[in-house]
Amino acid sequence: MTDHAIPAARPENPRFSSGPCAKIPHYSLDMLSDAPLGRSHRAAVGKSKLAEAIDLTRAVLGVPADYRIGIVPGSDTGAVEMAMWTLLGARPVEMLAWESFGEGWVTDAVKQLKLDATVRKADYGRIVDLAEVDFDKDVVFTWNGTTSGVRVPNGDAIPADRAGLTICDATSAAFAMDLPWDKLDVVTFSWQKVLGGEGAHGVLILSPRAVERLETYVPAWPLPKIFRMTKGGKLIEGIFKGETINTPSMLAVEDYLVALKWAQGLGGLSALIARADANAGAVRDFIADKDWIADLAEDPATASTTSVCLKFTDPAIKDGAAFAKAVAKRLEKEGVALDAGAYRDAPAGLRIWCGSTVETADVAALMPWIEWAYRAELAAQ
Repeated sequence: MTDHAIPAARPENPRFSSGPCAKIPHYSLDMLSDAPLGRSHRAAVGKSKLAEAIDLTRAVLGVPADYRIGIVPGSDTGAVEMAMWTLLGARPVEMLAWESFGEGWVTDAVKQLKLDATVRKADYGRIVDLAEVDFDKDVVFTWNGTTSGVRVPNGDAIPADRAGLTICDATSAAFAMDLPWDKLDVVTFSWQKVLGGEGAHGVLILSPRAVERLETYVPAWPLPKIFRMTKGGKLIEGIFKGETINTPSMLAVEDYLVALKWAQGLGGLSALIARADANAGAVRDFIADKDWIADLAEDPATASTTSVCLKFTDPAIKDGAAFAKAVAKRLEKEGVALDAGAYRDAPAGLRIWCGSTVETADVAALMPWIEWAYRAELAAQ
């Protein structure tokens, strides 16, 4: 394949960004016509929409009835920070990190909250040994490393009788992976990921154990208003019924509702997982017999099915970082893959979003273009 042997097929949708991610198939702004624009989110119509979003989230994800679900500000970051600032400090803490966002939670716990935490880290492409983690401590971790292409394979390592809380950043896992709710006390995500929603809103899910901690523990540090979830020692239940802490975008909420209803129409969580699995499978089938490109994830058991990260392995490549950027730029110039470069803090390579809103046919169509761009850049060195 030379610089002139351009692949015949093109992805119909070239949006492979890892966040905000591709909208649902056949998306149209007309789908948002029922959004109560110009109305207060505290009006009956606004509260109704927010409550519907919470109810549909529970239904699609299979969240237990006694877990609280709240829509919070600041995207997934805001949700994780709310959990850390309000829950940590009551018990010893372990922080697990295998990508840049996990590293950020370590920084917040150690340098901002000044907790004497046990920190376990793994290089990009790996996760830590979960068998070594003490779950009698509070444990903070990402389920899926958006920037490293690795994920927790299952919840088997988390004891059912743990004494600590598990605080899980699941932003690129929710709606595409099976989350074991009985093993997770706090789950956070942003709907801009797997369901292709708009940015700025986060979702915070609390188990009864997490609620008990909130109602029995007062942190030693001041809490900004935007983080406070209790009043008079009791959970502010309204947060988890659609009475948000600050003003949400009702247009973004409507957009989320459209995606949730699309997910239900597909068949719910199992169908969403199947779509992501098929997308990631299309990438891995393509690279399986190639000696110039490989999965950043070292162990197939921990390989992500949403943020699939790839590295170039050809020893003839002179400058790995420059080469990967040039390939991503070439793909974007051709209009076949937008935002497909590796995250800025991650090893050089490509990152192909394979979440549930992406069509497998588009992923398959992209693969020959990656080889075309690789060979073109190799010839141009």
